[in-house]
Amino acid sequence: MSNTNKLINEHSPYLLQHAYNPVDWYPWSDEAFLKAKKEDKLIFLSIGYSTCHWCHVMERESFEDDKVAKILNRDFVSIKIDREEYPHIDRYYQDIYTLMNKRGGGWPLSIVMTPDRRVFFSGTYIPLEDAYGMSGFKALLNALYDAYINRKDEVIRSVESIENALNQRQNRKEDKKVTLDIKIADDFVKEITSQFDLKNTGLGSAPKFPHATTFDTLLEIYKITKDKSALNMANETLLAMSRGGIYDQIEGGFYRYSVDEMWLIPHFEKMLYTNGELLEVYANAYFLSKNERFKTVIKETILNINERFLKDDIYFSASDADSDGEEGKYFVFDYKESLEDLKKGGFLDKDAKEILDYYSINIEGNFEHKQTNPYLSGQDAPLHLEKGKKILRANRKKKSYAFIDYKIQTSWNAIYLKGVFKSAKYVDNSYEKDALKSLDALLKNLYIKEELYHQIIIGKKPKVKGYLEDYAFLISVLIDAYQIDFDENYFTLAKELSDKSISKFYKDANWHMSDDDFMIKAEFYDASYRSAMAVMIENLFKIAILSDNLSLYSFAKNSLDKNLTQLKSAPSHYPYGLKVYLQSLLSHVVIKSTRENLVENKDALDAIKYPYVLLKPSCDKDFLVCNIDSCFFADKDVKEVVRAVDKALKG
Repeated sequence: MSNTNKLINEHSPYLLQHAYNPVDWYPWSDEAFLKAKKEDKLIFLSIGYSTCHWCHVMERESFEDDKVAKILNRDFVSIKIDREEYPHIDRYYQDIYTLMNKRGGGWPLSIVMTPDRRVFFSGTYIPLEDAYGMSGFKALLNALYDAYINRKDEVIRSVESIENALNQRQNRKEDKKVTLDIKIADDFVKEITSQFDLKNTGLGSAPKFPHATTFDTLLEIYKITKDKSALNMANETLLAMSRGGIYDQIEGGFYRYSVDEMWLIPHFEKMLYTNGELLEVYANAYFLSKNERFKTVIKETILNINERFLKDDIYFSASDADSDGEEGKYFVFDYKESLEDLKKGGFLDKDAKEILDYYSINIEGNFEHKQTNPYLSGQDAPLHLEKGKKILRANRKKKSYAFIDYKIQTSWNAIYLKGVFKSAKYVDNSYEKDALKSLDALLKNLYIKEELYHQIIIGKKPKVKGYLEDYAFLISVLIDAYQIDFDENYFTLAKELSDKSISKFYKDANWHMSDDDFMIKAEFYDASYRSAMAVMIENLFKIAILSDNLSLYSFAKNSLDKNLTQLKSAPSHYPYGLKVYLQSLLSHVVIKSTRENLVENKDALDAIKYPYVLLKPSCDKDFLVCNIDSCFFADKDVKEVVRAVDKALKG
């Protein structure tokens, strides 16, 4: 195990996991591409991330296999990419996979290219030997090499066909502008209703993802239109997830998705961004329903993320599904062992069984080896539940915790902090202090000499400059921080970063994911998390309104208008984009008064149900309620202000 490859000098935890493979891996670099050209070798590109289960499987089966390594080292130049380090490169090759295979991709992503980086094969996980209806990896590598050496004309034709299809997709002509109205909200609800699982809640069948922005948008639509079906679908799903196995019933926090349609068995990864987006939607749901279960979930999730991910006031990226090479091992329970632990902890046999029944932990189990992933059975909470939960937590500590990806990402930290700020606003304002402290730590570590970086390993210098998502999500949370106590430093930085964003990422009348040679257009749809472009447009609207900047407002409006054709065609694909459109349609209102007035009446102002309210300190001793270009109400009494804003919503 002493031999290493060129990944040993990288910062990425994912690349370092592969640094001891017998495969002669290169990072994404000019050195690798020059070697491929010079030696006329095919390029094998593998893209994954550190907490990816099937990435681990393919590594164990193939990349640690000496026979596979011999083929790759002889006939290929092998490159490893951490998709979280280079999300724009991953997006480009995922698009190629989708074009070639007529379905969405995933990880690990396996790409084979000619020496001049032209793709002619794409796959995801590939088994070592023939299995699952797929050719084995060794046989596939040999066949691709043979095709390149002996049937190069076929390879070139394939390459050109792929490139033509990709160019047509990337250079599609801009659709004619369309005009939308509030009916698009109804269309969104209808589409979600058609996809909604009436039996188990959520969208579609297995595997089932939380789709946080979708349900958050439903809550927002309810605020505007009072559509009860929108509210019910959101609340029912949030309640089902909170009781299900996708939620860690013992320690708190959400796993990435459920492998079944009933929310019972998760894929056990915990992602910082998943928990950030879910904190936000649960806080918004609690504001509307005051459901105590939602409040409990918020508090437990924040405690869990702080325990597992928090380091020096900022947050690690994710934790793995696997422990000691076994999926879910840390998180699941053996019935007999758990019963014995509870009895040793002072519970009578009957009471111990009630605790286990409450969490659906039984002798048959619901996971591998008759282990159980806990979910709430629906029974009433037994006496001394917290004591029982503490014993079950101790039971877990007999096992190794899952690997934690210890890189700090600007974008994901910002998404998470936004969820914490919303939780502070609607659930417990004591979260504000720590969230502001974390925001300051994020800026200290990743905004260096007026340059924003994408990620950092604590103790090392950052090397990857910020992407659109880093700027967009950070600006969004800076505006939230400004709304707490009106610290002008946060708003000034938000404005500076928005100006830089336009300069860096808005080129040829399009938003791009990065500011480098690998320019990929940003998308308006929500993928693993909310669209960075949609968030950036929202930021520009807010900054324009708070700054009385009509020119910036017009720019944001034009950026939004270019995406309305997509939004009209399939609104359910663009939940965050729909939120931004509704903001532009109904308009933010800005409540202005002295800083003292705003702080003193913060609770009353935060309780306004109109979803698009911003606060701005001014010299006005009364409260003024304004739009971008005019003020339409003034009064000394905050209650009258609340009535005026509610009236604007009804109007």
